[in-house]
This record gives sequence, C-alpha cells and structure tokens, in this order.
Amino acid sequence: MRAVGNAATADGHLTGGLGGGTVHRTIAIGAALLSLCLVGFIIAVMVTGTNPLQLSTSSPRAEASRSSTSTQPSTQSWIAAAPGRVEPRSGLIRLGTQQAGQVEAIPVQLNSRVSEGEVLIRLDDKEARARLAAAEAEAATRKRERDAAPVTAGRENVNKAEDAVFTAERAVMSGNANAVTSARKRLTDAKDRLRQEQSSFASAQNRSGLPAPNRLEAALIASRSDVTLAESVLDKTRIRSPIDGTVLQINAKVGELVAPSPELPLIVMGDMTIVRVRAEVDEADVGKIKRDQRVFVRNTAHPNRDFEGKVVELAPSLAMPRMGSRGARRATDVEVMEVVIELDGGSGSALLPGMRTDVFFRR
Repeated sequence: MRAVGNAATADGHLTGGLGGGTVHRTIAIGAALLSLCLVGFIIAVMVTGTNPLQLSTSSPRAEASRSSTSTQPSTQSWIAAAPGRVEPRSGLIRLGTQQAGQVEAIPVQLNSRVSEGEVLIRLDDKEARARLAAAEAEAATRKRERDAAPVTAGRENVNKAEDAVFTAERAVMSGNANAVTSARKRLTDAKDRLRQEQSSFASAQNRSGLPAPNRLEAALIASRSDVTLAESVLDKTRIRSPIDGTVLQINAKVGELVAPSPELPLIVMGDMTIVRVRAEVDEADVGKIKRDQRVFVRNTAHPNRDFEGKVVELAPSLAMPRMGSRGARRATDVEVMEVVIELDGGSGSALLPGMRTDVFFRR
C-alpha cells in the first residue's frame, strides 16, 4: 500500500511537472508575439509618421476642420484678410416717419425700383389737408387785396418774382413723381430770376436794399408762410425716396399706427446698381492696403466662387470694430480701418445686402 501511494505521489509529481512546463512555454510564445507586434507598430510610426490607430478613429469634426482648411486660398495670392459685409452702393438707407400717424397706403413692394421723390408710404392726411386748404384760401384772399391796391414803388419785379416762386413751390408739393424734376427746375429758375431782379433793382436805384413792403404785401407774405408750413406738415405724411434705388425691406402694414423710431425703420432701400463690401482691416494690416488694390471676396453661400473687386475708399482714421458683437471693450482690442470694396460689374449680383464675407487683399 505504501508503494502504491508512493507511486501515486510520484506520478502526481510527474504529471504536475509536465503541466507547469506547458504553461511556461505558452507564456513565452505570447510574449514573443506581443514583442513582434510592438516592434512592427514602432516601425510603422517611424516610416509613415502617422499613428495607425488614428486613421480609423478620427472624428467627423476633425475631418470637417481639415476639409475647410484645404479650401482656404493660398497665402501666396494675398497679403491681408478682413471680415466684411455686403451693402448697396448707397449703403442701407433706413427711412422712418417724422410724425405719428396711421398708414393709409404703401404704393411700393419689395424689390420695387423707385425714383427720387417717389412716395413709398402715405399716412392719413385729412387734418393736414384741411389746414392746407384754409391757408391757401387765406393766401388767395390776400393776393387779391394786394393786386387791387397800388404797388409799393420799386417792388413790382419783386412781387412778380415772389409769385413765381410760390407757384413753383406749389408745383413741387402737389406734382407727381414724374413732374418733380421739372417743378424743381422751375423753382430754381424762379429764385434765379428773383435774385437777378433784386440785383438789377439795387444797381439801378443805387440802394443797399429793397423797399419795405406795405401792409397788404406783408399780409400776403405772412399768409404764404402759413401755406408753406401747412404744406410741410402735409409732406410729413409722405415717406419719399431720397434716391433712385430698390426697396429692400418694408416694415409697415396698411392700417398700422406708426411713430418716429430710429431703431425700427419703416422702409429700407439702397442703390443696387453696384454692390459693395465694407470690410474692417486690423491695425496691423493697415499699411498693406491702398486705393485701387485688387481684392477677392468669399461667402459661405458660394463656397466655390471668388468675387473680384477693388478698393475704392479708405477711412481716414481708425475706429472700434462694428461688425458683430465682440463683447466689452478690452485693453488688448485693436482698432480697425473701414475699407470699401466695389465689386466688378455683375460679379456681385449673387450677393445680398447684409451677407457676411471674407475679404482677401491681393499682393
């Protein structure tokens, strides 16, 4: 029995020894394979200069960043860059009302081409018209009284010139958009005639001034002043176009009550015959910019297109940046110079006022 136990014990030791050798050999083989993989990884990094693990784990944000960077123009073609904003040649003209009232009519629409002096918005004008009618009736009565009485010596030509000016002014106020230009020309001609007649009269009589008007002439002058004031009040019920241009925004509706407000214009318009870009050049790049310098402009809405132009205006001084909110002013903030770029004819038709752009100034 003891021999059998010893044999069993010996067999057990033998079996245990064989199992330990197998485990040691397996661990050694695994370590060798791991070492080979590590050596291969190091060689790949040394040869390619790239981490192979990163090739398959790059994030979409990183890919987008590399893609956007690759679309930037070569720095060999430009010497300075600045943010910009698209605007009409005239700039954005914001029009509002000078007095409170109710919108009666809006005879224009978005993208309407309008002429200088054309009515864009008309407010309720019943009260203003009544006051004008009363002033005109009084002026007409005063004129008949003046004409029926003897004229003050030396004022014959002056009275005629005053009548011509009054008639021309009335033509300007009551004429339609097509007649405004001719009415203004008549007014200018009437004022020129008045100045010429006054000069001739002063030279002929060797006097320093005109004779004072009599009572009836003075009453007519005063009544015509009332007509002018009433016309001015009536004209304030009309929002007119200051230039030939295009209607870009309409912020009013028929029936609304409106009041003077610089923050919210009723009409925004501009001259769209030529599109410009207003850029803000950092102080460090000011010396690189000059008039007539060639420029190309890029916009995210047209990623594969460059809009060519040239510098037409340079601000005479530096100022704080106005494009976009940059928070509170800090000591490290730089001043900028406003530069206006006029795009080549037709090239800016795809750009809309208000669009943000990147401006690149060529060498």
